[in-house]
Formats: sequence, C-alpha cells, structure tokens
Amino acid sequence: MRIIIYSSILCPYCHSAKALLNKLNLEYKEILIDNDPMVKKQMINLSNRNTVPQIFFGDKHIGGYDDLQKLNKEGVIFNLINDKK
Repeated sequence: MRIIIYSSILCPYCHSAKALLNKLNLEYKEILIDNDPMVKKQMINLSNRNTVPQIFFGDKHIGGYDDLQKLNKEGVIFNLINDKK
C-alpha cells in the first residue's frame, strides 16, 4: 500500500506525522506543497481540506496528524493498511 503525506517544511504537525509513520516503520511518499500552488490545489481537491498534513492510505483519505494519531491509539492503522493490500 502506498502512503502519501502532503506536507510543508515548516509545519510541526507534518513533522509529527512523519515521525509517527517512521516509528511504525511505515514507508511513505512525502509531497511538499511549499512554493507550488498547483500541488496545494491538488491536495485540497483530494482532501477537501486546506491545511497540512493531509495523509492518504492508498486512495483513502485518513486526514491530518490528529486523525493519524487517533488511528494509532485505537490500534487500527495496520488493519487499514492490510485491508488495502
């Protein structure tokens, strides 16, 4: 499964989300929205949100850092990933 995180260089929530994914040994592709309005527009179109991070497991929009952290605390991150493989 491909994990994608739209992020910004200076965003502390982006850093926290990436740290959590790294801690869980989950590989992800980071897409920076800094200085690229087209990429930011793409993120907004996909997520219907204009803040970063925006995290996707495959085609499923997970949400931002708080949403990712909640899924981790509930112990369902790996279930979501395994369901999509």
